Amino acid sequence: MSKSALIAGLVAALLAGGAAGATDERGPVTNLPLPRYVSLKASEGNVRRGPSLTHRIDWIYKRRDMPLEIIAEHGHWRRVRDADGAGGWVHYSLLSGVRTVLVEQDMLELHSRAGDGMPVTAKLALGVIARLGDCIEDWCELSAGGYDGWARKTALWGVAPDEIRE
Repeated sequence: MSKSALIAGLVAALLAGGAAGATDERGPVTNLPLPRYVSLKASEGNVRRGPSLTHRIDWIYKRRDMPLEIIAEHGHWRRVRDADGAGGWVHYSLLSGVRTVLVEQDMLELHSRAGDGMPVTAKLALGVIARLGDCIEDWCELSAGGYDGWARKTALWGVAPDEIRE
């Protein structure tokens, strides 16, 4: 196999990679798992074509706390992907380890405890960003807009389907 074919295969594998925890791959810079979820620390973050200031800015993320998935590392740069699958390179100083999720279901019910039969404490609109708390097999604890509760994991982007958090 040629060097260029090997590199192309590795890039394709990174781009097609699943949610955090899906592989045992580790970032060459941080030794943290790849892929993994983080959030945007800044209220604005430039997304570049490559891992340096000399690369063109493709767009700017403008939502503080937006969940992002890191799929690659290079020096002080992290290649990220958002809920729409779009991404690019962002400087690590713009990212936070604080976990957030994006609500992908309109009027998502937050329950007082994990379970469909539990009382509903609030409903979250499609596109709301919530802080991620504990997660069990099918449920995660969220907080947003002064409300706390448990929601089904399948209605969230920014947490792996098999992820458990305590």
